[in-house]
This record gives sequence, C-alpha cells and structure tokens, in this order.
Amino acid sequence: MKPLPVRFEVNGNEYNMWYYLADGIYPSLASFVKTIPRPLSQKHRTFARYQEGVRKDVERAFGVLQARWHIVRCPSRMWDPIDLYYIMKTCIILHNMIVEDEREDMLKDRDFSARDNEYVLPDIVTSRDPTIEFKVFLERRVDIQNRYLHNKLQKDLIEHIWSFHGDE
Repeated sequence: MKPLPVRFEVNGNEYNMWYYLADGIYPSLASFVKTIPRPLSQKHRTFARYQEGVRKDVERAFGVLQARWHIVRCPSRMWDPIDLYYIMKTCIILHNMIVEDEREDMLKDRDFSARDNEYVLPDIVTSRDPTIEFKVFLERRVDIQNRYLHNKLQKDLIEHIWSFHGDE
C-alpha cells in the first residue's frame, strides 16, 4: 500500500503529505487543516472564511457521492490509494453522467437512493510477518500525528491566502 506521492510548496516551505480541510472536531494532525474558531486578526478571518467555504463545498459534494454509492461510505484506511483514487474518480464521473441524464429527461421519476448494493470486501492476505507496506503505513501514521507539522502547515496556508486575498 504505497501512498500516492505528493510534493508542494507553501510560503517557501515544502510538504510531502496530503491534507484534508477539517472543522474543529478533528484532532490536530498533520493531515488536517482546521479552521480558526475565533479569528482575531483580519489575516485569520480571511483564512477562516476561505477554508470554511471550500470545506463546505467539499462536504456537500462528498455527501452527494455517499448518498449515491455505498462504497464511498465504507472504511478505506487499508485500501490501496490507487484503488481509492479510481473508485472516487469513477463515482464522480458516474455522478456527472447521472446529473446530465436527469437534466435531459426531467419528466422521468428516478430513485437512485434505493440503489444500495451489498459491498463485498476484497480478498485479504494475512501474515504474521510485517510487510514493507505495513511498516510504511506505520511510519506515515507517526508523521500524520505530528502536531508541529499541523501548526506549521496552517500558518503557511494563512500567509499564502493572505498574500493573495488580504485586501478583500
């Protein structure tokens, strides 16, 4: 289970881990960028406004996919990231095709929420010996739990957004 490679730079600092926009209920992990609950400065208010707006857009889109396909609601931590990528991309494409079809034929009554096929887990190979993939998984987990990286990324994103939208 090799993670998809990622490398990006924000505010002059390089990062090599995906991150998710989150609200205050999530822990301060390196993989979550949370909003600022009570922003005091204009810079922090600007960041909070942008972060919350984008996060809500993603939540709405993901909610639509979860309502339509059971596989999106299932736990995915141990899935191969490439498989997750293709599953999500397929669900998004199918969703767009359905929306387009519904636009073309709005007179037909369709109930997509009734489609809830059973989810079948993939075959799992078990072993008592730790695999390289599992060791990498554990190392990444330690990286994700790094609070210093969480705070650093949030500060860098605040500066980045402020540099582009500070006068709004």
